[in-house]
Amino acid sequence: DNDISYIQTSFGFETAVSEARRATNAAHIEATGAKNGVGLVKLMGRDSGFIAGYSALADTDVNFCLIPESHFTLDGLITALRERLERRGHAVIVVAEGAGQELMQASGDRDASGNLRYGDIGIFLRDRIKQQFKAIGMEVNLKYIDPSYMIRSLPANARDAAFCLLLGHSAVHAGMAGKTD
Repeated sequence: DNDISYIQTSFGFETAVSEARRATNAAHIEATGAKNGVGLVKLMGRDSGFIAGYSALADTDVNFCLIPESHFTLDGLITALRERLERRGHAVIVVAEGAGQELMQASGDRDASGNLRYGDIGIFLRDRIKQQFKAIGMEVNLKYIDPSYMIRSLPANARDAAFCLLLGHSAVHAGMAGKTD
C-alpha cells in the first residue's frame, strides 16, 4: 500500500500499481461499451490511497479517484457523476478500500491482526450509485471490479524483485556488522 513511514516507496508498490492500471483500463473499456457506462474499481489502501492515486495518474481514463485522505459526500459524487455521464456518456471511478468509511455503518469488529474491520466501500458505492440513478430515472450500466487478490498474488516485477534483493542484502550486512537493534 506504500504506507510505511519514512520511506519513499515500499516494496511491491510498483507491481501493485501496474496491475491496478490493468483493472482501470478494463473498467474504461467496459464503461465506454454501454450507454451511461460506469466502471467502478476498488483498490487496496486501508488508510492511504497511494495505489488508487498512482493508478489514476498512470491511466488518464480515470475520472474520479476516492482516497481515505480526502473525504467526499455521496451526494457530491452522484452529482459529479451525473454531470460526467450527461457530458461524456461514461465514467471510471477508482476507490481505495479505506475511503468513505464514514458513509457506512461501522461494525466495531476487529480482524485477526487487531485492525478495525472496514465496511466494503466498493459494494456500498456500487449499490448506492445504482439506487440513486434509478431514483432519478436515469439509466446507468455499472461494472464493478475488485482486483485486490489478483494484485496481492502477482509475482514482483523486475524493479520490485531487485529492490527486495537489495533490502535483504542490506539487512544481512547490517546484522553482520553488529547493527542488530
